[in-house]
Amino acid sequence: MAKKMHDTPMLDKLESGPWPSFVTGLKREAAKKDIMVDLLGQLETSYKTKKGYWKGGTVGVFGYGGGVIPRFTELKDEHENPVFPDAAEFHTLRIQPPAGMHYDTATLRKFADIWDKYGSGLIGLHGQSGDIMMQGCTTANVQPAWEEINAMGFDMGGAGPALRTSMSCVGAARCEMSCYDEAKALRTIINANIDDMHRPALPYKFKFKFSGCPNDCVNSIQRSDMATIGTWRDNIQVNEQQARDYMKGHGMDKLVNDVISKCPTRAITLRNKADAVTGDSISTVAVDDQHVMQIENHDCVRCMHCLNVMPGALLPGKDKGVTILVGGKSVLKIGATMGTVIIPFMKLESEEDFEKLNEMSRNIIDFFAENALEHERTGEMIERIGLVNFLEGLDIDVDPNMVNHPRANPYVRMDDWDEEVEKANERKAAA
Repeated sequence: MAKKMHDTPMLDKLESGPWPSFVTGLKREAAKKDIMVDLLGQLETSYKTKKGYWKGGTVGVFGYGGGVIPRFTELKDEHENPVFPDAAEFHTLRIQPPAGMHYDTATLRKFADIWDKYGSGLIGLHGQSGDIMMQGCTTANVQPAWEEINAMGFDMGGAGPALRTSMSCVGAARCEMSCYDEAKALRTIINANIDDMHRPALPYKFKFKFSGCPNDCVNSIQRSDMATIGTWRDNIQVNEQQARDYMKGHGMDKLVNDVISKCPTRAITLRNKADAVTGDSISTVAVDDQHVMQIENHDCVRCMHCLNVMPGALLPGKDKGVTILVGGKSVLKIGATMGTVIIPFMKLESEEDFEKLNEMSRNIIDFFAENALEHERTGEMIERIGLVNFLEGLDIDVDPNMVNHPRANPYVRMDDWDEEVEKANERKAAA
């Protein structure tokens, strides 16, 4: 029988909105567990005072240096006793999900049974870190809970100044926009660098993320130190039947106002069939018996809007690969940063391609480990030392495609311009 509930008038208001509230879920667990009753009590106090009352510490399991997020309460009475004693320790175990991130029901029931036995019953799946988050556990129960989870075949995830578990989008199994095997890329890199996850020795956290297309559904450009984003370098593919179906279902106004006029670079035009232009870089698809829609692919910036609005009628090109960016992160020392392109395009199909990606990831981690200051992310390190020094350190040639807005700076130097153009053309021919 759980202890008496604390009064939570401020939390109760969060249940009055139109959407399902996390408070309702916590109360449901609180009917069974005292730790959740006191968690609600501490949370209500935080809402009243607008202060957080959790502090970190050192809690772990045998054989690992990370994977556990320790949380101890700082909310104590005049005798230094916890005000909410059953939630005085509320640690989280980060567990790596299976490849592909799918589960059978038996596995989920085992997780639920283990966490009912040792923890709060609160489990989160696949947040920004990609982990299974077993939330709310005492110090004494961390080791036995981990041993039962490990016996199921699962491994510890990342926490602290270490490589994090990482995340990929749903990928080719469920998305027609996918441009490479995201799950394979994630597993290849994480498995090769697992020691940096289990034995934290980096200046700060390091995250990989893998998005199958420029939609970037896992926010890799914003939330990862190294982002691998699928793209293509030939023409957008078209399907005339589906383009005609879109036209029949939505009409000319929708096609013009929701697709053509929303193209940020005006790469799409609508023409009479008789006026259609031809060219190697132009994708053409008939939307009815009179009109064709044409895309100048040299002007396409891969914003994905037209492909998303007309799924199936427009699809990524056939010459697929990935773009590599580094330095994305949320706020810390210099505020939020977006990733910077260091590899505009590389193929990611053969085993040699994946090995090349793996080698690059290892080099970036090593450079980060040797050059970053304590509590500094990759983006902040590049901001401090300069992108040129970062690229030279990794032996990556500067490529014109790394420039976001070419010729925006009137003071661009043109030293050795012809020689650099020749080098760029040689690299392009070899790609």
